[in-house]
Formats: sequence, structure tokens, C-alpha cells
Amino acid sequence: MMRHQTQKRRHLLIELYDHQKEAVKRLKNGSILVGDVGSGKSATSIFYYTQNESDRDLYIITTAKKRDKGEWVDELINFNITTDASLNKNNIKVSIDSWNNIKKYKDVTDAFFIFDEQRVVGSGAWVKAFLKIAKVNHWILLSATPGDKYEDYIPVFIANGYYKNKTQFWDEHIIRNPYVPYPEVERYVNVGKLNRYIAITLVRMKDQRKTKRYNIKCTMLYDKDLYKSVWKDRWNPYDSEPIQETGKLFYLLRQVVNSDESRINKLHELLNKIDKAIIFYNFDYELELLRKNLEEWNIPYTEWNGHKHEEIITGPKWVYLVQYTAGSEGWNCIETNVIIFYSQTYSYRTREQASGRIDRLNTPYTDLYYYHFVSCAPIDAAISRALQMKKNFNEKAFIYAHSSDPYKNNTAFNRGERINE
Repeated sequence: MMRHQTQKRRHLLIELYDHQKEAVKRLKNGSILVGDVGSGKSATSIFYYTQNESDRDLYIITTAKKRDKGEWVDELINFNITTDASLNKNNIKVSIDSWNNIKKYKDVTDAFFIFDEQRVVGSGAWVKAFLKIAKVNHWILLSATPGDKYEDYIPVFIANGYYKNKTQFWDEHIIRNPYVPYPEVERYVNVGKLNRYIAITLVRMKDQRKTKRYNIKCTMLYDKDLYKSVWKDRWNPYDSEPIQETGKLFYLLRQVVNSDESRINKLHELLNKIDKAIIFYNFDYELELLRKNLEEWNIPYTEWNGHKHEEIITGPKWVYLVQYTAGSEGWNCIETNVIIFYSQTYSYRTREQASGRIDRLNTPYTDLYYYHFVSCAPIDAAISRALQMKKNFNEKAFIYAHSSDPYKNNTAFNRGERINE
């Protein structure tokens, strides 16, 4: 039975910022709360719940790291809410879990869901579970980067009843590019309707932080002959065998680039000046290089990746090695103002999430420094261009653009009309 009883407003143990209070006024069921990383979306969403949905059980779907570190538990305490139902008014049940377990909650009804660090893009298992939950519950999404393309909004549009399914969306709004051998948008149609739906779905929250970001490009060298051997000859120089798969080709191109000695030399130069730094990397061979050299330099370090889940060291000098996929979101650090991107990620969203680890409302720093290690190799240059355009790097598009195909000049990276929000 639904519990719709009039409740007294809870006394808050924190004072919300004006931008958070304003956002709560504009939120509604089915909204996406958009705010930069560290802008206070979690507290804002809980405040919205206490003001509008507090007679429903609360489910929070977040990252595994945020769940395990208890960040949401700490946020809830500020609103006199706990994960112990017996201590909550009307015995409200509170559950906090990771996106990996979202399917466990697909049969929940008449509750309120906060989907943190929104992952409902595409058509996978998470999206299917989300759509089933959205039909019979109230919900909001939290995101720093809600979507760069109209297609990114398809699951939310379906959940809000704007379209029956993905097919209807494509039939109404997308003309495909017929000249490329992979799915690509030629152009969008009826974009006025799409922009209206985006406008009524997004609730943008501009925070009042005073930080200033400095993005510093550090130009790296690379072995051109080795790179050409991998690209032109399709030869694996590390295992002395031909390259059979496209994925392996790109892995090796990046290994040639990311393993260059110039990166370690530049890192050593920076760490002679910087006491505390977070280093983001992609691959295990990078991790091995970083470990080896940090130990030689007697610099203490800890790791967060698929192998280890360690916390940052407490001390005057340290390095935190973080693998993009494992640790680009779900944790905060206000003990340093420096991030070093030892190699690039393919994903614009991932880079923005990673950058936000030190850009918090409560950081004591005003100036934040981001060092980007980038070479002039074609693969690195192409990744940089995609990220500068706020897009993801596309391997298929890269191969096609560098082939002898007569239509190659028509294949910009992830070409598509930009969204006018």
C-alpha cells in the first residue's frame, strides 16, 4: 500500500547553497539534474526527496566505489535519514547499491529512485532494467554530462513517455549516412521537438565554486618507425607476429605511444616540483612503468584499479595511480590540486569525470592544474581532436578516415549536428 501521509519537514544538518535550493524548485519526476562534478547533486537530490517524495521508500543506484565508501550514507545523515528503516520516519526503507546490481530492483514498485552518475545510454541490460523501474516508480537522474548527441537521451525520453521505443525515435528524427560502412548519423530532423524535450527534462544547476582550471598540454615524443611498422605492416613488434584484430591494432598503436621514455622523463620532472598528485592511466603496461619508476624515485604511492582498491596515502608526499575505467568517478580528493593524465581516454565523459575528482565545492584550492601527456602521433592527435569536440574517439572512423576510400573526406569523427540546448 502506498504511504501518502503528510509529514513534517526534516531539520537539515547542513545548509544548502542557493543554486541547490533553486534546482529543487524546478525538479520533477523524470528529470535529469545536471551539475558539474562536485556541484552538490547528491545533497540536492536528497533534499528534493525530503520535500516531495518522503512517503516512498528510497533506492539509490550509484557507482560501486561510492556505495562501498559510504558517501551516500554520509549525505543521508545530513537529512536525518539512515539505512536503518526503524530509525526513519514511517519506517521508510533506504537501499544503496551499484549499477551492476540494478536488475535486482526491477520488480520494486511505488518507490523513489535516485540514479547517480547516470548510465542509461544505449540499449543494454542496465537500460532495460531502468525502463522497467521507471514505469512503476518515481525517479530522477543525476549527471555531469547528460548527453552530447540526441541519441543519448533515447532511454530517458522513452521512460518519460515521449516515444514508445528506439525505433520510433530513429524513424522520426534520424537520417543515416549511406556512404559509410558503419552506423552514422547523416543529419537530424524535427530537432525543435527534440530540443523541447531536452529543455523540459534537464534541470541545470550552476554552482558557485571559485576554482579555476589550468589545462597544460605536455607534448611527448614517440617512435615513428615503430608506429609505422604497427600501422602499415600490421606487425606486433612486442610478440613478433602479425596483427589479426582491429582492437589489437589500436592497443599496440597506443602502447608504442604511451610507453615512450619521454613520458616518464616528464613525469619525473613534474614530481620533483609537485608533492601530491593523482595520475590517470589506461593500461597495465603503463601501471608497471609507473610502479617501477615511482619506486626508484622513492615516492610513496597507492592504486585504484582492477587489481587493487587502496585509499590515498596520508603524508607530505604521495602519488595516487588511478585507472580510468575503475576510478574516474565516485570519489573525491581535496588534498591536492594536481591531476596528471599520463595517457588519454577515448571518452570525453570519462575525462570530465576524472577532472572533477579534485574540483569540489569544499576544496581549499582556487587554482587546479591538469597536465595532459599527448604526442603528435596520429592516434593521439585524433583522440585529442575528438575530446576537444566533446566527443568520444571512434576507432572505426579513424581507420576509415585513414583509408583510401573515396568517401573518407565525408567521415568526420562522430559527425552529427550539435545539440542546441
